[in-house]
Amino acid sequence: MTKIGLLADTHSYLDDAIFKHFASCDEVWHAGDFGDITLVDKLADFKPLRGVYGNIDNKDVRIRYPEDLRFRCEEVDVWMTHIGGYPNKYAPRVKATIYSNPPQLFISGHSHILKVIYDKKINCLHLNPGAAGKQGWHKVRTLMRFSIDKNLIKDLEVIELSGS
Repeated sequence: MTKIGLLADTHSYLDDAIFKHFASCDEVWHAGDFGDITLVDKLADFKPLRGVYGNIDNKDVRIRYPEDLRFRCEEVDVWMTHIGGYPNKYAPRVKATIYSNPPQLFISGHSHILKVIYDKKINCLHLNPGAAGKQGWHKVRTLMRFSIDKNLIKDLEVIELSGS
């Protein structure tokens, strides 16, 4: 079983509480808009880090992380990208591929809106962890924590970070 801490849209702000909430995780996944390479390094020093760059990320982040990351975690096919949309509203750049070769887990960021939606058409769980940073229009900063056990995605928790 692999325990995952998922976040996005930190925009150069890394709340110390993230380290407490992700202490029991095996990996941290970041769905883009890190903000700067210093934040990337802090997360990568903490736990194994998988990530994608977002629209605000500079060349230092883009050199280390791709726009799309498709990988297997245990027996689950995962696709992570920053601007991916969500079921029935997938971004044009990913739409054809997600329907022709769907993952089991599709993760995106960008909207600053936490979403958990199961796409019955393609048997795919969509996760957007919302925004963990302070920059943006969101009122509540959020993270997710979940486990992947062989081919099961389970134990999903939404974590609200206190303060604005």
